[in-house]
Amino acid sequence: MGDSALTTELGRVLVTGGSGFVGANLVTELLDRGYQVRSFDRAPSPVTDHPRLEVLQGDICDVDTVAAAVTGIDTVFHTAAIIDLMGGASVTEEYRQRSFAVNVHGTENLVHTAQAAGVKRFVYTASNSVVMGGKKLAGADETLPYTDRFNDLYTETKVIAEKFVLSQNGVGGLLTCSIRPSGIWGRGDQTMFRKVFESVLAGHVKVLVGSKNVKLDNSYVHNLTHGFILAAEHLVPGGTAPGQAYFINDGEPINMFEFSRPVVEACGRRYPKIRVPGRLVWAAMTAWQWLHFRFGLPKPMIEPLGVERLYLDNHFSIAKAERDLGYRPLFSTQQAMADCLPYYVDLFNQMRAAAATA
Repeated sequence: MGDSALTTELGRVLVTGGSGFVGANLVTELLDRGYQVRSFDRAPSPVTDHPRLEVLQGDICDVDTVAAAVTGIDTVFHTAAIIDLMGGASVTEEYRQRSFAVNVHGTENLVHTAQAAGVKRFVYTASNSVVMGGKKLAGADETLPYTDRFNDLYTETKVIAEKFVLSQNGVGGLLTCSIRPSGIWGRGDQTMFRKVFESVLAGHVKVLVGSKNVKLDNSYVHNLTHGFILAAEHLVPGGTAPGQAYFINDGEPINMFEFSRPVVEACGRRYPKIRVPGRLVWAAMTAWQWLHFRFGLPKPMIEPLGVERLYLDNHFSIAKAERDLGYRPLFSTQQAMADCLPYYVDLFNQMRAAAATA
């Protein structure tokens, strides 16, 4: 076991996916801490005029562009990914290759070019789903084996990429670790609550799925970026982080409907009271997914992975991150929700207005 007291400065930092939700928050936090930051993404950066920020736009699948991105860099935070939440045998080859190109081969490009460029530290963004596999997990830890049940491409590609990143720890002088977030939320979120709002506005929320006692955990974006930076600081020879994976979340497991209820009610809507068995909904959405890919039906209302998060306990211990990295959530769920509620209400109102004019 490494020494948790051994830490380092990060030097010059690269954030891939720097225009995305997590990446943009990480870029901002690093700039606030005084670091020189390079943001790399296919999309334009929301911030371009900071004196310590360099913006590079390009494709992570292009080796020459990636090589330029890592030149002169000491620490890489890799947050870029395609979030394809469907999968299994029914998906088209085109759909599959899109995820693998970015999530797997893009990660391989980044690691190999980082090694060649003399980068010292590499923090990868995985997911708690790499160990889920349709099992009930309550307070689970990093000793769990990887799942080999791949009903969605996001999980499948994240398992392959995380294994690769951790296998490269120490190769070419590059120290690596992986962060496994839970559902990521906060100001700027365009995924978690957007999906909730899409279902509410479409009138799809007629029942609640699964037992009210089922819990999951979430990762408030500022707690998550705090965990990212702590992990990078502990990527030092003899330290605790090299070659390790860490669950980083808010440390407050909660039922998903109860977590989202204050937001939905603040938007002037209410959840129904009737509950239905989650396994039944999962089977229906799995069949719908198959019909979508085989016969061109619209996408299912919710992906099978999303259903599993509603009816199976899936929350993870942060004890290892506490011990190795000194991680503790900076904000409680209550504190974070109070700050984010105006943002989410505004997002809901924007979506409602857009739906009314569509």
